[in-house]
Amino acid sequence: MAPDRLHLRVTAAARVFVLAALLVPVLWARDMAALLALLAIATVWAVATAAELRPRNVSGSLTVLEAIGVGAVCGASLDHTQAILGALVVPVFVAGIYEGVAGLLRALSGETVALAAVLLAAWRSPDANDMTSLFSWLLTALGLGLIGAFVHGLLGRAADPLAPYHHAQGLLRRLISISDGLDSGLDPVGLGGDILTTVGNDLPTTSLALYVPRDNTLTPLLTRSLGNEQLGVCEEVALTSWDAGLAMVSGRYFAFPLRTEAGLVAVVVGALSSRSQPEDVDLSGTIKRLGDRLKDRAVHLDTALLFAAFRDSATTEERRRLAREMHDGMAQDLASLGYLVDALSAGGPVDPARLHVVRERISAIVTEVRRSLVNLRTSVAPGESLGAALSSVARSLSEVSGVPIHVTLDEHTDRLRPEIEGELLRIAQEAMNNAVKHARASGIDVHCQVRAPAARITVKDDGQGFQGPRRGSHGLSIMRERARLIGADLDLGPTPGGGFTVTVSLPAPRVDSAGARIPSYQGADS
Repeated sequence: MAPDRLHLRVTAAARVFVLAALLVPVLWARDMAALLALLAIATVWAVATAAELRPRNVSGSLTVLEAIGVGAVCGASLDHTQAILGALVVPVFVAGIYEGVAGLLRALSGETVALAAVLLAAWRSPDANDMTSLFSWLLTALGLGLIGAFVHGLLGRAADPLAPYHHAQGLLRRLISISDGLDSGLDPVGLGGDILTTVGNDLPTTSLALYVPRDNTLTPLLTRSLGNEQLGVCEEVALTSWDAGLAMVSGRYFAFPLRTEAGLVAVVVGALSSRSQPEDVDLSGTIKRLGDRLKDRAVHLDTALLFAAFRDSATTEERRRLAREMHDGMAQDLASLGYLVDALSAGGPVDPARLHVVRERISAIVTEVRRSLVNLRTSVAPGESLGAALSSVARSLSEVSGVPIHVTLDEHTDRLRPEIEGELLRIAQEAMNNAVKHARASGIDVHCQVRAPAARITVKDDGQGFQGPRRGSHGLSIMRERARLIGADLDLGPTPGGGFTVTVSLPAPRVDSAGARIPSYQGADS
């Protein structure tokens, strides 16, 4: 048994509290027999606490010895006073804290045996009053010992660094076991499309959009514009509906929230066709009925959004951890080795030319490590846009490679979904990295245009152009796979005048003649 500081604080506090609680009435009554017995018990507790401060010397028998000592003192003083019997609860509670149920039962048994042994040795049979007090305090000791055992379990789990992973394993296994019952899947874009299709079937609209919360604002998850209707007014109506938590009608524009028991999930917003009037279609009544009909789909959508947020959070934190470890470890170690080589080249009859070659090689390794750190950035932070994240990656890559990278941004304030932003960032990052490492480019131009839910990123270099796939290289196939997952188009080809161009285009969701969304987004788990 090796108690930690938290166990020590809990048990020491219990001993001090009970000692003080017993000492005050004893001093008030001037009961000398009880005072001497309390001094003996305090000595037992002081020795036990001192032993616990050196966990290497602590064995499983320590709590039993403490229980025997306290039980013997209480048994010896029972003929004179019952004022100290409350001390019987402490050893059992302490044993529960350190060893759980098994420990508290051993301590309670040791305490009871010590009491009986002392009474038998004194040839004294307790009267009914003594037996009632002993039974009451021993039963109280058992109850507090069980509480201590419960705390033991809590402290043990809190001290286990793997406890969060064990808990996550159980939850993930449960998620896998119930996934067969998710008939609608966990693709938020697909679920959003079904919701807009239902609304479009009930109302003649020229524009429809589904907004979901992100970073204290609303982000368009999906939009459908079947005419030239501008969505700016729709966004204002959506924000008003979200803030109020109520359905809104403003002229031909309408919005209503989707909610679950957990709260608001999304806002559906749209504009009626110019050939229809709100009173003709009973707009207020229709959107109220739609809100009731879509309650189940709101639960489906909320579940999909939570799953996407969990997936992004788990992978992003792991990448950040790896980046910190590499920066604090390998990069600094190799840089220090370079300084050591510099010192050797200046201190003795060593061939400077050979050392210079070693120095150049080490510098190249450090540059590669730093470039790898840049590549670990695979997500867009909550407080920045896709263009800002792309600019940060380009700036870092330019600093470690010496290749100038010029970034042009053309973004609106509307944000793409986090998983889509992440995939676009990775595709552009891979394209820039290929231009630096393999195309021997002297300059790179990056253009990023975002019109949520559409986007387009172009990476153009002036290097040697496409040299064919290298053995063991999967960069282009991975880029194509990432584009496929989000329903984007990836175009690769030579740049007029020399060089190579990579363009990834994410079109706005398409609709068929009936207004239904044509699926394009596959999801990360497809």
